[in-house]
Amino acid sequence: MEQLWTSDVWGTLLLVATLLASLLVGNLLKKEIPFLNNSLIPTSVLGGIILIIVAAIYKAISGDVMFDTAFFGGNGTEKLEVITYHALALGFIASSLKTTEQKLSKKRATEIFNTGVTTVSTYLIQGIFGLAITLIATLFISGFFAAAGVLLPFGYGQGTGQALNYGMIYESEFGFVGGKSFGLTIAALGFLSASIGGVIHLNIMKHTGKLKKTEANTTPLTEKEIEHENEIPMQESIDKMTVQIALIAVTYFLAYGVMYLLGLLLPGMKATIYGFNFLIGVLMATAVKGLIKLFKKFKTLKKDYTNNFLLTRASNFFFDVMIVSGIAAIRLDILENYWGIILILGVVSLVITYAYNRLVAKLLFPEYTEEQFMVMYGMLTGTASTGIILLREIDGNFETPAADNLVYQNFPAIVFGFPMMLLATLAPVKPVLTLIIFIVFFIAMNIILFRSFIFKRRKKKPVSDEKASEE
Repeated sequence: MEQLWTSDVWGTLLLVATLLASLLVGNLLKKEIPFLNNSLIPTSVLGGIILIIVAAIYKAISGDVMFDTAFFGGNGTEKLEVITYHALALGFIASSLKTTEQKLSKKRATEIFNTGVTTVSTYLIQGIFGLAITLIATLFISGFFAAAGVLLPFGYGQGTGQALNYGMIYESEFGFVGGKSFGLTIAALGFLSASIGGVIHLNIMKHTGKLKKTEANTTPLTEKEIEHENEIPMQESIDKMTVQIALIAVTYFLAYGVMYLLGLLLPGMKATIYGFNFLIGVLMATAVKGLIKLFKKFKTLKKDYTNNFLLTRASNFFFDVMIVSGIAAIRLDILENYWGIILILGVVSLVITYAYNRLVAKLLFPEYTEEQFMVMYGMLTGTASTGIILLREIDGNFETPAADNLVYQNFPAIVFGFPMMLLATLAPVKPVLTLIIFIVFFIAMNIILFRSFIFKRRKKKPVSDEKASEE
């Protein structure tokens, strides 16, 4: 029997404590150092960078990988990847369990739909440029993994979790050595691009007199914002937060059951199926919400068990942990031969994401162009929280619909984005064909996105005008 003080569980707990401590240090540095506070770098990213620096110093002194020492159980890097993988799905599940009673007008529904299509179109343009760059790189670098550029939309467009998922698939299924660290590094550069590009744009707005910064609402939350009518009490025989965590856990249990069954039915696609843990989690969360509504309809449940305020807190916690653990898991030594390509991919993605989303915001969101651009650029180089951070700089009280667009665009984005996720597994086998399909898919998405310009209805002339022209 293993002694309690030598248990590997301690290594895991110490690793989690280190991650959370880095968040506290990162938050303190942001508060105390003006440059960091003005940089808009999320605290979770800063925490991850701190851990990378500490790990690099440790390796330079000792020659060992810090997270793989006995202190962290001997396999800390692998644990960091596992934490990143699961935190992604848990964060999405927590967000998807939230309820909404908002009814959308036709105009708002169109704007949300366009936001979702913009998201997928940006994934595609990132994938096109990324894959084109790495295909060209194979002509000069012998043995380079041609499909590496497909990790660009997953790192920039979708964030740390998906960058790890696909990097893992490329590494385990297709032999891309360092694929996980490659994807995680791309994601880290995405956060830096969000911060750098966001600050530059804000300064441009300031110098041109277009910046009308509003202060964020710092008034305390009202009771209605924290707890709605007919909800279970905050503290009873079971705490309400415990109920939210339990619902998230049960939902993830159901998601695992679905993945397990699909893995038995399609053993050749097991890695891809488990790579979609977040998507299957979202579907199971939707099913759980439907089941709760059904129970309420038949009076089996008389109270509301979900609480949006607590679910948001849980979601943000999981995403913060995902980001800091994902960045900390990067192995700089494995990437020594890839830095040139990684930097090219990062700079190109910054430019094309900025330019494309700027164009879309100007043409399709004229009433709140700047707000829509900031929230989309932030999300499509980092995560949704990065988009919100940038939006707060110019719309602190969320008076425009930009923040709502970001929240509700997930459904059309998942519907249109799912084929691209499947195509990502084709890229290592047939990269050129995948590039062609990406281009065709991108054209189709933009026809849908700019349909109001492409298929303009010709306005009928008034009868009096027609008679006048005949005379």
